[in-house]
Parts: sequence; C-alpha cells; structure tokens
Amino acid sequence: MELPADGHVHTEHSWDADQGAMDATCARAVALGLPVVAFTEHVDFTPFRAGFLAPKFPDLVTGGVLHAPPLDVAGYFESIGRCRSAYPELQILTGLEVGQPHLHTAEVASLLAQGSFDRVIGSLHCLPDRDGTMAEPWELFPHHPAPEIFREYLVELPRMIAASDAFNVLGHIDYPVRSWPGPFDPVDFEDELRAALTALAATDRALELNTRLPLDPLILRWWHESGGEFLTFGSDAHLPEALATGLAEAATDASAHGFAPGKSPADPWRRFR
Repeated sequence: MELPADGHVHTEHSWDADQGAMDATCARAVALGLPVVAFTEHVDFTPFRAGFLAPKFPDLVTGGVLHAPPLDVAGYFESIGRCRSAYPELQILTGLEVGQPHLHTAEVASLLAQGSFDRVIGSLHCLPDRDGTMAEPWELFPHHPAPEIFREYLVELPRMIAASDAFNVLGHIDYPVRSWPGPFDPVDFEDELRAALTALAATDRALELNTRLPLDPLILRWWHESGGEFLTFGSDAHLPEALATGLAEAATDASAHGFAPGKSPADPWRRFR
C-alpha cells in the first residue's frame, strides 16, 4: 500500500522543534517515497504552565508560564517556496497547528489572513487548572485524577468544534493519553469520545489519525459509526527522522475500518462503507 500523506509535520518554524529542518524533511520524504507532506507549524496563543519545558526554553518562560513566540509567516512561506523548487516531485502543503483556536478567534483570523494555508489542524493542548492557569495534561495529571482530566478534555472538544471554524482537521483526539499514568482503556470514556466524534462528524471536518501514539482502533471504529466522513494521517514529526513514522500501519488500520484514499494523495481519506 502506498504511504498516505503525512499531514502533520513540524520544522524549524515551530517554536518547540529545535531539531526540525524543512529541507532535510523534504529530502527524507522523497527518499521514503512519501507523496505529500503538510508542514503544520505550531501556533500557540495560549500561555501555559511550562513545567519540564522551562529548562529547555528559558527565554520563553516568565513566572513559570511559557509564552510561545509568534510564527514567522514570511520566513515560513519563503522556506516553503524554496523547498517546492528544490523537490518538485514532492507535493508540499502549507499548514498550521493551532492550539485552542476557539479561545483566540481574532488572533487566528488575523494569522489566516496573512497567507494561504492548505491544512489547519485544531488541537486542544491545554485546560485550565483550578487556579485558572492553563496547563498541558502532563502537568495536570500529577495533581488531579487522570480520568477527571480526560473527561474535561473530551467535554471541551465539542465546545472548540462549535466555536471555531478556522480549522479543517481535529488533531490527536487522544492527546492526553500520551502522558497517561498507567493502562488506558477507551471504553471507560466511550460516551464522551462518541459525543466529541459526533460533534466533529456533523461539521464535515476530518479526524486526524496521529501516529505519534497509535490511535486505539475502537476510537477509529466509533468515528466511522458516528458518521465521520474524512480521515487524515500525521506523524507529528518534530525532526526529519520521525517523518512518516507509523503511517503504513495506520493506513492498513484505516482501510480495515472502512476508509479509503481520496481522489488525489493530498486529499483526506473518505469513508466508503
């Protein structure tokens, strides 16, 4: 099976991808026979508790809170143009990954007006802690029961979907599971997961099958049962060597659950049964 598009990739233009390199990523894509890559750089308008990131990004942290720098839009598009010229055999899509887009509608709209972005991923990375400070799940889990945090996350997803039409792909619906403290069973959260999937399906947007942590097949089945029409794939690579990791296995799983490639390699996969 031909590899699907890697629709979630970061380069040096993402503030947290200090080992990212767009040129080297394109070279690796060509070597792997990857037909399409989407460079979806981080956009994080939400200040959040730095936690273990503080020593790595000290210049971005004030009072324990990390303030991500803005995306250098001009520099990003310059790199895109250079790579498109250097690698004509590779289809390169522009993109963004926007954290909490529903909380920053004006800022997101202003950013989107600065260029043409083929793929915009909406991601819920942070939730408010009890003191009101926004924090990632890995920072919340040591202080609160993990099931409670995941349920809050899943309840927030439909709100994000309803309040923002700026994104066309929902990123890593299982994001908190990356730092889950122990065994994880999606059945424990079936009602909440199905509600989030149903809300997304009603908007005709795509669910991302993020391969940084393989998506539990049950969630993929529930997406199909919820009427989900579109599916994209993303390695969430932050360095060239991680490009396309797990894509072949994810494509096989998606095919087994009723999804097939679109008309062109850049298109999302579609539900076929």
